[in-house]
Amino acid sequence: MIHRIVQVRLYFLPVHTRVPLKFGHETLTSVTCARVALRVADARGREVEGWGETPLSVQWVWPSPLPYQERHEALKRFCHELAPAWLSFQESGHALEIGYDFQEQTLPRVLRGFNHHYRIPDREPMPWLAALVCNSAFDIALHDAFARLAGRPVYQTYGPDHLSRDLTRFFTQNAATPVSFSGRYPADYLAAEPARKLRAWHLVGGLDPLEPGDLTGQEPGDGFPVTLRDWIRQDGLKCLKVKLRGNDPAWDFERLLRVGRLAVAGDVEWLTADFNCTVVEPAYVNEILDRLRDDHPRIYGMILYVEQPFPYELECHPIDVHSVSARKPLFLDESAHDWRMVRLGQRLGWTGVALKTCKTQTGAILSACWAKAHGMGLTVQDLTNPMLAQIPHALLAAHVGTIMGVETNAMQFYPAASAPEATIHPGLYQRRMGNIDLSTLHGPGFGYRLDEIPRTLPPPTATAG
Repeated sequence: MIHRIVQVRLYFLPVHTRVPLKFGHETLTSVTCARVALRVADARGREVEGWGETPLSVQWVWPSPLPYQERHEALKRFCHELAPAWLSFQESGHALEIGYDFQEQTLPRVLRGFNHHYRIPDREPMPWLAALVCNSAFDIALHDAFARLAGRPVYQTYGPDHLSRDLTRFFTQNAATPVSFSGRYPADYLAAEPARKLRAWHLVGGLDPLEPGDLTGQEPGDGFPVTLRDWIRQDGLKCLKVKLRGNDPAWDFERLLRVGRLAVAGDVEWLTADFNCTVVEPAYVNEILDRLRDDHPRIYGMILYVEQPFPYELECHPIDVHSVSARKPLFLDESAHDWRMVRLGQRLGWTGVALKTCKTQTGAILSACWAKAHGMGLTVQDLTNPMLAQIPHALLAAHVGTIMGVETNAMQFYPAASAPEATIHPGLYQRRMGNIDLSTLHGPGFGYRLDEIPRTLPPPTATAG
């Protein structure tokens, strides 16, 4: 077990997109990835180092009219605040136990203090989702470190041989939840033999050209595809996630129709519609789905599920969504901060959960367990994860059992960023025949094989310990 945290190092790796990615009302053209090295010791003094990485996707974690640069700098500053907070959090145990306790006890306090001391007067505070994403790089590194201490892959440490708490210690039981977690561990809800290949979901952004007629002449000439038609042909894509506006029904319907027709022509199997949390009435989604069902049943049938049409904060916007989920499976994404929000979502009519490692490995594992125990479907969604961030992301999808594959789109928006990692794990950073390949991952922890990856890191931006 982890006895104490010895040192924390934080690195910032800037990445620029080759083409813009639209997020709701904003557009992403660059991102800073936070990479964390966490050195831990066991009770005998033996030390190992674990690694975690997360893109600080400002537009996704903190949608706001505040200037981008203010939010971006706030996220980086908060990461700096977390480094000493993790070093001083001297709990012992399994990474899941330590990660949960930190998220319950320390992260809210650090966020409150941060918003009190650094909040610009009359400006909104940094939201909880942003705090989770900043924290996730530290939490992922913690899980990597624990498994390296144990000499096992991460997903072989989630049973009673390594955990001192069963799931009752993480979940609050009540009469409305008849499921008992007594004597149950995460391993009971994970695949005994995880998939080594996964169907890859390709993101169709709101600005992405679909066909040659959509090109403006400003596209990059870097040898990678630009149009959706060419991506389908090159990567053999079978699954497309379509970003919609959520406030323009005519545009959304036409976009689904155009993508759907290209999908049919290219032998794509599945579509999903992502309304970007901008919808405020279920009728908006229902009318689009019903029109597709009546006028274009083939395309309607290809829609596997609908993703998070409604605002982030379920407690502030407790919309009854049963009418939408009666038509198609409806998956929480931005709202699924933790298992408690998943529980609330189920009561409101949501039928599935989109997991993300960027909300912490700890949170993703616990949400997966709660959701599966209560009959909810799972998918694993991307935060356009490059470099190391791609590896825990893909492994989560392989182990939790998703409705279909995994979303993976860093190769669309910044493929060059992952070139060093791709020399060792080519199948993770290239999609072939519609799949990604995890077979090169092996060894303790997340199986990064860091010593073999030819990447030179900049000096750490913060060191604690």
